[in-house]
Amino acid sequence: MKWRIRHATRYHYAEPVDIATHMLHLSPRPLPHQRVVWDSVACAPEPARVASDTDHFGNRVTWLFLDRAHARFEVVAEAEIDVCFPTPPMPGLTPPWEQVVAEAARHPEAAEFLFPSPMLPEHGGARDYAALSFPAGRPVLEGLIDLNARIKRDFAFRPGVTGIATPVSQVLAQRAGVCQDFTHLMLCGLRGLGLPARYVSGYIRTRPPPGGAARLGADQSHAWVGAWMGGAFGWVDLDPTNNLVVQEEHVVLGWGRDFHDISPLRGIILGGGRHSLEVSVDLAPA
Repeated sequence: MKWRIRHATRYHYAEPVDIATHMLHLSPRPLPHQRVVWDSVACAPEPARVASDTDHFGNRVTWLFLDRAHARFEVVAEAEIDVCFPTPPMPGLTPPWEQVVAEAARHPEAAEFLFPSPMLPEHGGARDYAALSFPAGRPVLEGLIDLNARIKRDFAFRPGVTGIATPVSQVLAQRAGVCQDFTHLMLCGLRGLGLPARYVSGYIRTRPPPGGAARLGADQSHAWVGAWMGGAFGWVDLDPTNNLVVQEEHVVLGWGRDFHDISPLRGIILGGGRHSLEVSVDLAPA
């Protein structure tokens, strides 16, 4: 499936910003199942300097440095992507989840996603919630699919009731949130059981196909879970907001331990005062 992405971010400042530096995770990640046909990042005002590289996790990063006073800042990222996620294995053929736990520490790619992270400290409630999907001996993908479905069923998608820094404890208590919250909850629960899991940032199709259901979280950047199924099966991506095993409706920007590692745009500014933010995302068939 070939997709066209347009992601626009606009800041309006009450007072001029004298100098600023911004870090962007807005360039899709090339993967065996995701070909970046082309991509671009445009900024206004024009930055004095632009740098790009990859971060610790292998994600593409762009740094912008602005040295002129400005009351408005806009970034528009566009890309065309060809996506063909692999078909996941039959759930019953994947190893028991306890076997995956035993393997995880011996695999460096998986081991760094086992531990608490800045936004996701250990939480017994999240672990206990996830444990209901993983009785003894259950194949790991069966448990992952069950947990994915339970979060969709048990939690309401409700924008505005949480923020970027909302802890998992609050999400569990109010049983509502958005894609970042449900992803953090699932990550915290899986890691609590000893199963490696990573935060995946990207997009989901904006408009449904004819006769299809609209996807939740489509008007902003989206988030979901990458879960490790053992050395023989590798990673599978699951979207708890929409109860989907990720295949052809998603585009990956990158991944990390939690939102903090892969925030689409963050930075440091001198000046500005109060500000307003507008974000618009469109992912449509190319």
